[in-house]
Amino acid sequence: MNTRRNPKEASRRGAGPGASSQAKPQSKQGARTRSHKPGGKPGPAARAKAAPSVKSYTVSEPAELLPFLLDTLSGRGRNSVKSLLSRGQVSVDGKAVTKHNYPLQPGQTVAIDLEKQVQAKEMAGLTIVHEDDDLIVIQKDAGLLSIATGDENEQTAYRQLMEHVRLGNPRNRIFVVHRLDRDTSGIMMFAKSEAVQQKLQNNWKDMVKERSYVALVEGAVKKAEGTVSSWLKETSTLKMYSSPHEGEGQHAVTHYKLIQANRHFSLLEVRLETGRKNQIRVHMADIGHPIAGDKKYGAETKAVGRLGLHARVLSFIHPTTGELLTFESPIPKTFLKYTAPAPAN
Repeated sequence: MNTRRNPKEASRRGAGPGASSQAKPQSKQGARTRSHKPGGKPGPAARAKAAPSVKSYTVSEPAELLPFLLDTLSGRGRNSVKSLLSRGQVSVDGKAVTKHNYPLQPGQTVAIDLEKQVQAKEMAGLTIVHEDDDLIVIQKDAGLLSIATGDENEQTAYRQLMEHVRLGNPRNRIFVVHRLDRDTSGIMMFAKSEAVQQKLQNNWKDMVKERSYVALVEGAVKKAEGTVSSWLKETSTLKMYSSPHEGEGQHAVTHYKLIQANRHFSLLEVRLETGRKNQIRVHMADIGHPIAGDKKYGAETKAVGRLGLHARVLSFIHPTTGELLTFESPIPKTFLKYTAPAPAN
């Protein structure tokens, strides 16, 4: 199944799949609360209010947590039950558990708090697009580091997501699969276990079906499409450069296609055949059209106030389910604005 998701539809609080389902019962509009006299029988509303919000169940046979909950809470839909899990409303023997396949043993107590929800911290500079037991896919804003580079106090996507997964269980962790430069925006993913991280990284070329960017570059690109191939090396000042000599550095291949342009800027769709450090930035400079705002690689303009690079599409085979997942992010409006063709006279 090919699932396309729009990051704008995701909550900035990082709710996982099914979080849009209502975990807390809501009153129907127009419902009336019936009053009662002292000593009389309580009305329906009063009885409902008196019902405990925490329900406990004893496990009678080995099972995984999600199937146990689906069987126990037969009146709730699958997404609603998954939402209870992702929000930290389910505990086993007094400890909050969010993992769907958590193994249950006879004699354990599963408690479900239908009222209390773990309050997720507002995240800065990122939106969670998709979350399941194995992966988190986000849209990162320009200006946010993917992971720390030395300053332990600097905010990063990694640090915020680590806090997010530990809301349910302090031992939960996330693992870096790939990175985006600080000033590059767009789609990226993290793994929730080292095994998933290794599977993705070791089979990257086979599992990743599409990884494309949009690049705002300086000048009018005349060639409608093309391919740049070179060997990338790094200087002592951590700047990458292209070598024409085979085997001298890491081989890098970048394909580009013109979307629109004017005499000042061009908007390109860029597909990576390899994923090297600063690959697109170096290759765009190689063809004489550095990415806007990229002073490090020869850009002269600062018009957009950021690096003109956005990770637009990430499509991959899910490492556990085998499902094809595709996530697509809109082209930044500033990129479209600065490359709009001049109006015809």
